[in-house]
Order: sequence, then structure tokens, then C-alpha cells
Amino acid sequence: MQTIPMDDRLGERLLLSRAVPGDRLMLADATLLAALDGSRALTPNERAALQQSPLTLRRFRQLALERRAAGTPGQLAAHAAASVAAGNALRSGHGRPGSAAANDADWHGSSGMLRAAATGAALEMLSTDDGFWALHFLPDGEGWQVVLKLAAEAPFAQRLLREQTLLRVVDGGGAIVLQGRLDADGECEKSWPFATAPAPHFHLYGARFAVEPVPSAAP
Repeated sequence: MQTIPMDDRLGERLLLSRAVPGDRLMLADATLLAALDGSRALTPNERAALQQSPLTLRRFRQLALERRAAGTPGQLAAHAAASVAAGNALRSGHGRPGSAAANDADWHGSSGMLRAAATGAALEMLSTDDGFWALHFLPDGEGWQVVLKLAAEAPFAQRLLREQTLLRVVDGGGAIVLQGRLDADGECEKSWPFATAPAPHFHLYGARFAVEPVPSAAP
């Protein structure tokens, strides 16, 4: 893996230089680093998110280059991984999602991160790294309403709606932010359960959150 095929290098260059309106970081550094060091492979949804976001691809490449410069074991494989990911994305249609993988509908959870630096700013929305879930925070008197919204294009959307899966949103400390079932519009709305406002609350617990199915044994 000491050399990278020319078509992958060209694919990487084209993808990294393109502009996508509204592009943002779709995957957390921890997820990208785990893929680079081989401790956890990207899921099909995570690979799709990476391929659709030049900003995330650039971050992936930067992390790979930093590992290479630091002399981290496996740095050549890391650099190649970034280029191969870009080349694969180019061959699948310049980042457009291709056909869904067979197990894409077998969803077991999604995670996301609050990336805003200021803890005092009003928080309006959070999204998961895979782009399939959004949390909206609506002022409601002295508190907030939290709305969990499932993207209609999520490969597992029809299954969750059909099976009326019980879902929960948890913060980085494991506390439940919201729990319930999606309505016909793919939404679930509850009152914000904490005294602290959403933005500072998430910062208190690592700025992380997750959407996950509730285990069947849970009430």
C-alpha cells in the first residue's frame, strides 16, 4: 500500500476540490480515526456520509496525513484509505448515494455531536453524523420542546414507521432526552426534561448525543 493508483489520486483531488452547498462535517473525528486505525469499520451509512461531504473527506484526509507525519504505525495504509475512499466516491457518482447496501435497513443507532463552541448560544437544531436524524429545539414558555425528526430518505425509515419502534435520544452521559414513537410524519415531540438549556447541557456531557432503539426489555 505504499503507492496509490493514479485514478484514486485523481478521484481524491476532484472530490476534495468540489463545493457542496450547505456542506458540514458529517462524521466525528473519533469515528474517522477509528476507521483509520482499523479499530472500527465505517458503516454503509457512514461511508455514504463521507462520500457526499467534501468537507468531511478533507478532514478524513487531514487526519490521515497527521498520522503519517507523526509516524503512527500503519500511516501508509491510512493515507491510502483516504485516497481510496475518495476514489470510490468518484466511481459511485461524485458522492451521490448509490444503491443501498443489503443491511442498510438494519439500523441499530446513530450518533452526533454539538460542534458550536459557545455554550450560551441558543441551540436550534442538532443532526446525527449520518444525516438521517435531526433534533429541533423549540422555545416553549420558559422551557423547550424537543422534536426528533427522521429523514424520509433514510433506508430504514419505512421499517421504523411500520414497526412503530420505540426510540430514545440520550446525551453523552446516558440520560434520556426524549423517548417515544414516531408519528406518521416521522416525528416525535417531547418537552425538554432538564433545567439547563440544551446547548450548555450537551456541553456538560461531552457534546455528544445518540438516537437508538429502546431495548425490548425496557419499559
